Order: sequence, then structure tokens, then C-alpha cells
Amino acid sequence: MLQELLTAAAAVGSAGVVYVASAARVVKQYERGVVFRLGRLAGEVREPGFTLVVPVVDRLHKVNMQIVTLPVPAQEGITRDNVTVRVDAVVYFKVIDAASALVRVEDYRFAVSQMAQTSLRSIIGKSDLDDLLSDREKLNQGLELMIDSPAVGWGVQIDRVEIKDVSLPDTMKRSMARQAEADRERRARVINADAELQASKVLAEAAREMSETPAALQLRLLQTVVAVAAEKNSTLVLPFPVELLRFLEKAQEHPVEQ
Repeated sequence: MLQELLTAAAAVGSAGVVYVASAARVVKQYERGVVFRLGRLAGEVREPGFTLVVPVVDRLHKVNMQIVTLPVPAQEGITRDNVTVRVDAVVYFKVIDAASALVRVEDYRFAVSQMAQTSLRSIIGKSDLDDLLSDREKLNQGLELMIDSPAVGWGVQIDRVEIKDVSLPDTMKRSMARQAEADRERRARVINADAELQASKVLAEAAREMSETPAALQLRLLQTVVAVAAEKNSTLVLPFPVELLRFLEKAQEHPVEQ
């Protein structure tokens, strides 16, 4: 009799161990567990750690709650100013409601990917080329709102959307390069003209000062001679001062009486 009881206890214990082994589940820190009992959503979402389910009856689905980096394939479109471009982007999103992510949409990753591609093509058609190249932050915000609106119903939150690259046709690249070169040349000419204007004003002021004091012109001439002689040239050309010619002319008009 005792042996039969021990055998029955061992059988019950073995059955219990098998039951616990088949019912035991471990949910990782970055996951949440959703239990379906006979096909219906059962109870609350299971938190990270050790949990038990009813074997055969329950099915535990684990949902990753980490931020997912989803690259958006390059989309080709025509901008509002009729320029053909190819634009690719990247979407950062995470699941905030594990039950909704499994129940309300068949595959939330695929759904977010398709919505991102559709929204990116829409953004291309509504934007000018200059906006795609220089005002990406505003476009990123608009793209994020377009994707986030339907994703909220799927238990998914869009964390950030970034436009990665804008590819232009070769003809457009050459046209933009010519435009940039012409703009740089225009600015260079304006800078040179402004420098000439400032130099002319300074030279005119210097000429007025020298006209009032002829000796200043002689001193400037001597400084020029010193500067030229410092270059160790074999030939030295000295300009003839105009004031000396005027002095000789006045001397001829009023000869000195003997």
C-alpha cells in the first residue's frame, strides 16, 4: 500500500513538473507578453519576468517594445516645381500598446513601412526642390505627422522621421553647379567694385591733402624711390614731378632781372 502511494505521488509530481515546464514562460525586459486563450485576448499584458500560461489552451505572443529603425526605400517623384528626384528616409518607431499591435493590424512593421513610403511620395509632390535640399527639418515634421496619425490606432508611436538623401538627375546637378558658379562670380564682382570704390575715396582724400601741401608729394616720391631701390633693381625709373614743371614755367614767365 505504501509503495502504491509513493508511486502515485511520484506520478503526480512528475505530472506537475511537466505541467509547470509546459506552462512556464519568460518575458524579457524589452518585451511584453500578450496571451490568447482559445483565440481570444485574455487578461492583461504580461510584464517582464517569469509567467505561467495554461498549456494547450493559451498562446503567449511576445512583442518587442524597443525602438525600431526602419529604412524607407528610395521613392521617385516629381516635385511641385517639376523636378524629378529620388528620396529615401528612415523611420524610428516603437510599440506602446502590445495588444493593439497584434490585434488591430496584421503586421505592424509592414504597415508602418507602406505608410512611410506613401507619405514620402506625397511629401515629394507637395514640396519644392529648394525645400527638399534646405528645409528638411520642416519636411521631417510633416512626414512624421502623416505617418503617426494612422499608426496610433495600431499601438505604434512614431519617434522620429529623417530624410536621408535626395538624388537629382545629372542635368539638374550641372544646372545647379552653373547657377552656383554664376552667383559666386556675381558676389566676387560686387566685392571688387566695393573695394575699388573705397580705394578711390581714400585716394581722392590723399590727393586733396597733397594738393594743399606740395612738399607732401615730394616726400611721397622719395618714399617710392626708397621702396623701389630696396628691390635691388638694376634700372631705376624716377617719375618727374609735375610741380617742378610748374615751377620752371613760372620762372620763365617772370625772368630774374640782372
